[in-house]
Amino acid sequence: MNRKNKMYHFLNTKKNVLYNLSMTLLMLLVVSGIGSLFYRMGLDDATIILLYLLGVMILAILTSHRLYCVIFSIVSVLSFNYLFTYPQFTFQAYNKNHIATFLIFFAASFLAGALAIQLKNHARMYSQDAYSAQVLFNTSQQLSKAKDASQVFSCTAVQLHKLMNTGIIIYPIQDGNLQPSITYGTISQDMLYKNEKNVVDKVLKKGAYAGLIASEHGVYAPIHMDDSYFGIAGIETLKEQIDSFEENILLSILGESAMALKNLKILKEKEEAAILAENERLRSNLLRMISHDLRTPLTSIYGNASNLLNHEALLDDSVRHNIYTDIYDDSKWLIDLVENLLAITRLEEGGLDLHISDDVIEDVIDEALNRIDRHEKEHSIEFLTKDAITVAKMDSRLIVQVLVNLINNAIKYTPPGSSIQIETCTNDKQVEVRIKDDGPGIPDEKKEKIFEMFYTGADKIADSRRSLGLGLALCQNVIQAHHGTIKVEDNVPHGAIFTFTLPAGGIQ
Repeated sequence: MNRKNKMYHFLNTKKNVLYNLSMTLLMLLVVSGIGSLFYRMGLDDATIILLYLLGVMILAILTSHRLYCVIFSIVSVLSFNYLFTYPQFTFQAYNKNHIATFLIFFAASFLAGALAIQLKNHARMYSQDAYSAQVLFNTSQQLSKAKDASQVFSCTAVQLHKLMNTGIIIYPIQDGNLQPSITYGTISQDMLYKNEKNVVDKVLKKGAYAGLIASEHGVYAPIHMDDSYFGIAGIETLKEQIDSFEENILLSILGESAMALKNLKILKEKEEAAILAENERLRSNLLRMISHDLRTPLTSIYGNASNLLNHEALLDDSVRHNIYTDIYDDSKWLIDLVENLLAITRLEEGGLDLHISDDVIEDVIDEALNRIDRHEKEHSIEFLTKDAITVAKMDSRLIVQVLVNLINNAIKYTPPGSSIQIETCTNDKQVEVRIKDDGPGIPDEKKEKIFEMFYTGADKIADSRRSLGLGLALCQNVIQAHHGTIKVEDNVPHGAIFTFTLPAGGIQ
């Protein structure tokens, strides 16, 4: 114990002694005063003796040691002899019976005080045990709500402080190394000295089965479960001040903490395994769909190119034009696919930098219309806007790609001659863009799935080539990266409406 703690302990002890002596003297004066009143009222000696017995039991409750009950018992016998036996106001006793009375009186006072002290100590112990058990129960409840390791360590430090009423320091362990400490309550500089760190290192070397190890200023214990080692908890106190029950509760709290950390570790491993499994599923789906769906356009390009190389002179202009058109369509489809695949991969990995600026949405839509599928001539595409100029905060390059995907989808999944409308408006500090078509629409059971990667449903597009299901997934990722939303709904009486929002901007 350091000099500061010794001085505090001395002052605290001195204060307690003065309080206990004052209580003893006050109780003696009160009982003697009431006894004198009873004596004048003519009550017998037995009543006054019972009064002194009551006083010693009350004193046992008010003081912290049985020594004061002994002192009170001795002084009570002397006071009774001096005040209430003949001859009064002397310590002489002429009646031999008084000697036996005094002895019995002293013994009864001593036993009454001792029993009262014992009952008080038992009551205090039961109260402390109940409080400790409640702390352990609360610890279990609060740890079950912890979301990560830092919350578990913080909760553990708080509960240990409630149990021990002293400063707590916890050293998390990661990859076998101590991490920056977490403290709760008042921690003295002594707990941070090199000697204390040596004890922490000793616990670290001993591993999960170190148990309680005492230092000059505290005790340390590992936070572990089986072979998993999560941290070291330090309590600023002396080992002699921790009784066996408190030690068991302390170790139980550390066990609950280790169990919570173990569960979080298992949960994290499960999530990582689920992510790996999902990535593997996506990779398998991609390979499967590429092997099936890319074969058609590649085979078409190969066959058409072979015909041109070997038989170009035998082909008339119209046949050659059709072959060129097929090669163009297949190549364009492959290019769009690769662009979508690369873009969505960068978005999923967080590697796509957004260059946000205020741009006019009408200009972005015009740019998208210049890049859409050549089959747009077979559809009626109309661009409507309620505002003269609509400005939004966006990365225009990515929003062009979103619009191209949405408009091309409307073209591919609606029959020739269908009408497609593009509308924009500003609503609640947001810009809304809607792509409406009057095609067959989308069934309700598919609306929740169409934004999933690789989901294509069972429908074939106009040229009998199945999409890989990347376009709408890319659209959703891009819009969410812009802090906007995208949804699909029915266009009454038939058709579909795709709506996405972007933060509204301002003209500088």
